[in-house]
Amino acid sequence: MNIKIPLAPFRFDGSEPFEAGQRPTQITPFYENKKDYKGLLDDYQDEIDDLQNMMYAHNRYSLLLVFQAMDAAGKDGTIRRVMSGINPHGVVVHAFKKPSEEELEHDYLWRTTKRLPQRGKIGIFNRSYYEEVLVVKVHPGILTSGQRIPKEHIQDIDQVWQQRYADIRQFETFLHRNGTQVIKFFLHLSKDEQKARFLDRLNTPSKNWKFSEHDVKERQHWDAYQAAYQDCINATATPESPWYVIPADDKKNMRLIVCETILQHMRQLDMHYPKVEDEQKIAFEQYRKMLEEEDR
Repeated sequence: MNIKIPLAPFRFDGSEPFEAGQRPTQITPFYENKKDYKGLLDDYQDEIDDLQNMMYAHNRYSLLLVFQAMDAAGKDGTIRRVMSGINPHGVVVHAFKKPSEEELEHDYLWRTTKRLPQRGKIGIFNRSYYEEVLVVKVHPGILTSGQRIPKEHIQDIDQVWQQRYADIRQFETFLHRNGTQVIKFFLHLSKDEQKARFLDRLNTPSKNWKFSEHDVKERQHWDAYQAAYQDCINATATPESPWYVIPADDKKNMRLIVCETILQHMRQLDMHYPKVEDEQKIAFEQYRKMLEEEDR
């Protein structure tokens, strides 16, 4: 692979503030053309697959990739394209939508906690517990009338968000200490590009199924969502569990940056294949001779 994408412009770890309106949604592509993009993506997939196999054999670490974005930013496509070349036994994807009745009977972290990846695997959350400080913050009525939380704990709404940010930071610190590397992606889409993608869904019969009236309704809260993302990222970005704000107007470029981010984190993990002890080597030699002599 003859490319290395610098991640510093996209990484937020709490050392500097994130301002949504100051971050680009499109940058100069890291690929030259469609063929070049495909070759780079294939190379990324091959190395991610190799490292995931080592992660599985090492059986100490796991990786949790969290994808958050406005509607039509390309979460589904990015997850599908980036992970399509990875051994499916090593990757588990969960998409979180409106909480079910069962999920509402528990705390807000319950439904995602039970979907955390096992050691050796990559877990992907398409939306996540962050919805509780994004959608719920934009629509606080969900908190006050839909989540069945005792009234005395939600009297001060502003305090609720600060408490939830603290809960999430502590939760991700706990995961990090137990071997789960958390990487969070905000696919940063412009309002104009979202409009273009919605129109494309409406104007292309094969994409009609992707369109939802709900998407247009939520678009009316664009500024509130941008503010919620800004507050959320600033409150939960840490060196151990950083956020990556990825320009999303160019889907191909976005996927390459996501791949580079995953790879750089995987390379930093202290992983290796299990070592074969001397006694095992002797036994292996005996088994090798037995197998080679079967057809003689």
